[in-house]
This record gives sequence, C-alpha cells and structure tokens, in this order.
Amino acid sequence: MKTLFFTREFPPYVYGGAGVHVEYLATELSKLMNLEVRCFGDQDNKEGTLSVKGFPFENSAFDNSDDKLKAVFKTLTTGIQMNADVIDADIIHCHTWYAHFAGIMAKLCYGIPLVITTHSLEPLRPWKREQLGRGYDASSWIEKTAIEMADALIAVSEETKEDVLKHFNVDEKKVKVIYNGINLQQYITTSETSTLDEYNIDKTKPYVLFVGRITRQKGIIHLVNAIKYINPDTQIVLCAGAPDTKEIGIEMEQAVNEVQKTRDNIIWIDKMVTKEEIIQLYSHADVFCCPSIYEPFGIINIEAMACDTAVVASAVGGIKEVVVHDETGILVPVEQQKTAPFEPVNPDKFAKDLADGINKLIDNPELRKSMATKGRKRVEEYFDWISIAKQVEELYKSLKKESND
Repeated sequence: MKTLFFTREFPPYVYGGAGVHVEYLATELSKLMNLEVRCFGDQDNKEGTLSVKGFPFENSAFDNSDDKLKAVFKTLTTGIQMNADVIDADIIHCHTWYAHFAGIMAKLCYGIPLVITTHSLEPLRPWKREQLGRGYDASSWIEKTAIEMADALIAVSEETKEDVLKHFNVDEKKVKVIYNGINLQQYITTSETSTLDEYNIDKTKPYVLFVGRITRQKGIIHLVNAIKYINPDTQIVLCAGAPDTKEIGIEMEQAVNEVQKTRDNIIWIDKMVTKEEIIQLYSHADVFCCPSIYEPFGIINIEAMACDTAVVASAVGGIKEVVVHDETGILVPVEQQKTAPFEPVNPDKFAKDLADGINKLIDNPELRKSMATKGRKRVEEYFDWISIAKQVEELYKSLKKESND
C-alpha cells in the first residue's frame, strides 16, 4: 500500500499541533507502508519508505494582492502544483484546509480515495476573519467541499466528531475517532536545565508554563489576564510566538507590558523553540496551563503529561477527553458566548478560575505529584503513536478494499 499526505506543515517547518501530528504519524506509518509527503516548503528527501517533497508557497505573482488574501491565493496555487507530479498512491490523506484543495483536485483528477483529518473546523474559528478577511469565506468553502466529498473523515476527538456532524453534510459512518498521539520515548522527563538557564528561569521558584501560538483560539490573553491572581512567587513562562495577525501580536505585547508593571517574574519566550528545549520546559514546570477557547484535541496537554507535569486547562472540546479532572489535572469550566467569537461570557471570572486552579496545584506538592504520575500513565495507555498509526492503517485498508470491490 502507498499513501500520499498533503499538508502545509512538515519538518523543518512545523509551527502548530497539526504539524506535530503529521510529523509523528508519518514516521510511524512509514514503518507500515510506503508514504509520500507533499508539503509547503523546499524539502526534497527520501529515506527508506518515506519520501518528502516541498512545493513553494511564496509566489511573486501575488505581491500586489490584498494582504489578507495573499495566503488564500498562494494556498490554491500550491495545491495545484502539488498535483502536477503524477500520483500513484492508493490513498490521499489531507491535513488542514491549507492542503484540502490539493486533496479535492487529486480525488477529482486521479479518482483516489480521500481521507481528511479534522484538526480544527473553520465554522468554529470565526476569528480567522481577522487574519484572512473575505479569504475566510474561501477557506470555509474549501474545507466544506473537501469534508463533504471525502471517503473517510478522522476526528481527533468525540466532540470533534459531533462538530463535524453538526456543521457538515456527511454520513456518520464515514467519521472515525482516532486520537492524536505522542512519541513516548522522546517526550519524557529530563534533568537537563540549560534552557532554564538560557531564559533566566529561577530554578528555586515554581513556574507555570504556557506553550502555543499567539491566537484567539489558544486563549493566551486569558492566562496573561490571570497573572494578577496567581501567587506572586510563581514565575510565568510564556513560550508563545507566531501571532496570527499583527494586531493580536500588539495586543499580547501590551497585555504583558501592563502586568509586568506589578511583577518581574514573567518570562516571555517569543519564538519557536526546539523539541529539546520544550521538553526541558515541560519537565521542570510545576503546572502547565492550556487556556484555549477552542481545542479539538490539545496535543500540548499530552506533551506536558508525558513529561510528568500536572495540567490546568479549560474544559472545552477534546481537552475534556484528554485531561481527567482532579486526576491528571484540573479542568476549568468556561461559559462561552453561544455565537461567534465564542469568547468567555465573563473573561475576568475565567481568568480568576484559571489562577485558582494554578494556585491550588502550586500550593499542594503532593497533589501535583499525584496528578503528574497519573498523567504520564494515561498518556502511555491511550496516546501512543504506534497504536494510533495502526488504527489509521486499518482505515486505509478498508477504503482500499471498497475501492477495489
């Protein structure tokens, strides 16, 4: 069997959870079959059963286009280029709307079964209009078209499956829940502290860690707003870069500057760090905080849990299937607006509740240690990429059989 991945992100260009997913799933699937990856970038390498080819995203033809529409136009162009080389795969598998147009064309032009993994859904990310303008209507159309014509859909959580069925016209039988995973040999507690030294994190004081992009979805602004309620001795380490828009980047900077007027133990690492660095940060954090307002799965939570770190997270989306409340962490309820943009009805209450959860764990080392131990055990039992890749392989086999019948 041969499978072809279409994806925007692939190493060395990974900036979000979907890219992490694709990287590790590709590694495990290539042990089971031939796998070709076509992605955005300049990659060009083959190792054993895994081949990777990048296609240029930058295109001078769109230099004079509306700034918010450039990404959409370049994405469509790259999707066409990805199909220019002959496709000889048995299965096409797409990840995120950026790659869906390539999948649409491949299914139509080559007649190959199409699989879509729903890492997130455009109807539930209305703030993307800030980034894409009217291009958000185009990304929504691309996603809807791909999902509704796909031969199989992988939802990364049960709640994501419900969202797919609610917002799209698809047969429930086509939707299979397969969780995200983690490399249990790589994400493991380390005693190394060079990264803490590099960023001047005080090893004698506790710290709470955030990891993620600066975007509405990840809720980082709510954690920044919670800082004034967090024990003053607790350091705040924000590993946050790649703002969706210039405006939200400025908003983040202003919020951090404001809270820094009253405390000096906020460390903002505003860049994408290496895996080795992030594993060190997870390993020595006393609490990991995930304040997302929308999260189909939340791979960062299992990264933290794998490194023996207790989690405080918003009780939204797939997070509720990952973090077990009062066992591997604390889930913070959030009453959200029922229509776009789904922000908390009472942002200050949400911020204070996040801080209360963080303070509870900081003040109780025994509870923190118990949750850390149980978190690692849960990751080992449910989120191993090896078993997840086998589930994906079985789905491919069933589609190939249907295609041959």
